[in-house]
Amino acid sequence: MRNKRILLVEDNPDDVALALRAFQKNKIANEVKVIGDGEEALDYLLSRGTYADKDAEPLPEVLLLDLKLPKVEGLEVLKQIRAHKRTRLLPVVILTSSREERDLVAGYSLGANSYIQKPVDYSQFTEAIRQLGMYWLVLNETPPTL
Repeated sequence: MRNKRILLVEDNPDDVALALRAFQKNKIANEVKVIGDGEEALDYLLSRGTYADKDAEPLPEVLLLDLKLPKVEGLEVLKQIRAHKRTRLLPVVILTSSREERDLVAGYSLGANSYIQKPVDYSQFTEAIRQLGMYWLVLNETPPTL
């Protein structure tokens, strides 16, 4: 059985710590790879840049993608991974603080599988992570080519 890794692309250290704590509290023991900018996320997923000389990393079970990222913003990351055969079907959950309708529409237009607004309250955030983990790591079936 394939390791169900989670890729969290988030540049805010407080949000990273909050997400990791929520995973732990909900007993989601899957490996979480954290990347802090959009350029590195693309390099990691597409085996380029600093990841070019390594064997391609196995794709994560799900990508949790913030929109406001340094170097390459989240919507551009989404656009680029949808353009590549290897990552075209990768489940992508936009996890953002953006309340902008245009971000929501753009995310779905570019192929996001889900759009979750980060709750401000810790208990609500923890519950959102629990549900996210239950759905994407337990219930959801990914294509065998991933």
